[in-house]
Amino acid sequence: MRRLSSWLIGLGFGAAVGAALVLLFAPASGQQISAAIRQGWADTLAAARQANAQRQAELEAELTRMQQRKKT
Repeated sequence: MRRLSSWLIGLGFGAAVGAALVLLFAPASGQQISAAIRQGWADTLAAARQANAQRQAELEAELTRMQQRKKT
């Protein structure tokens, strides 16, 4: 158990140091990075919504075909 806790502490410390270095040496400002993340999120969300609408249309068309076959 002691070995695991030492490893987790080291991992946390390494992540904190890495994050600090990224913030210090990033070529863009914090506002630019935040804007890029927000834009990426919006683009991903729009693509997911489009894929969802397309799949929903496909499934509705398939359901309609299956219902028509069942009636005949």
